[in-house]
Amino acid sequence: MDKSPTDRSADSAIEQRMRTALPDLTRAERQLATHILSHFPVSALGSITALAKAAEVSTPTVVRLVQKLGYKGYPDYQQALRAEVETMLVSPMGRQDRWTEGAPDSHILNRYADAVVANLSATLGQIDHADFDAAAALIADPSRHVWCIGGRLTHVAADYAATLLVGARPDVSLISGTVLNWQAALLDMAPGDVLLAFDIRRYEATVVQVCEMAAEQGAEVVLITDRWRSPAADKARHVMAAHVQTPLASDSIVSLLVLVETLLASVQARIWDISEARLKRMEDLYARARFFHRSR
Repeated sequence: MDKSPTDRSADSAIEQRMRTALPDLTRAERQLATHILSHFPVSALGSITALAKAAEVSTPTVVRLVQKLGYKGYPDYQQALRAEVETMLVSPMGRQDRWTEGAPDSHILNRYADAVVANLSATLGQIDHADFDAAAALIADPSRHVWCIGGRLTHVAADYAATLLVGARPDVSLISGTVLNWQAALLDMAPGDVLLAFDIRRYEATVVQVCEMAAEQGAEVVLITDRWRSPAADKARHVMAAHVQTPLASDSIVSLLVLVETLLASVQARIWDISEARLKRMEDLYARARFFHRSR
């Protein structure tokens, strides 16, 4: 089943190839593949010994799995994986060039919609329900202050999350990317507080550093990232990975926004008495301030 590099380049991505192979694997190989997919691609970038130990299988099992995927051995598999990761993390202009070269002739509206729907389907299909529920329970706990932070693109998702959560529960704060703002937040962040962080490729140092420092002082980090996983994942209590690639030169945050709205729905359902009272109070304040335009 060994394939030449030329044959492999025509195949689907390494991750998809592993998912396709799952039904034909032995129990140990499936256990290993599941571990790799759950932490893709970071889990397979280290030594074969470290990977086997983390997946609780033998090193021969690792060799057998990569050979079934068409590689001569683990070094060959890692070489292909590193090349794919480098491709994933190239500059936005490089991604735009590759997309347009292979783009179909259909209109951009259809192509973009197809990409977003595929991202959303893949994202929701890979979210661990127990992990999602645990993250929602943390965010819904009114005894915990919730802090939201994002990066250059993902600050939109953080802002949206904070805006929605303010209507659902008290003690919600948005952290901007300025040094003064996030330092002040860390000064006030208490053990047990929740940091809801958003970080997709190319991962931003500020977001990663705030997650690290928040975890060090006892905050619970809930991270929404992409499927290649921000380095902040190492400090997160709960991680949700979204698919983000589209025809744009930059990645899409649509899947992140859907996760935000779904988290809000779960939070509201858990503390509806609190949320209902806050929403009614907000409507009263809007009415008194004549906040919304009224049609004549």
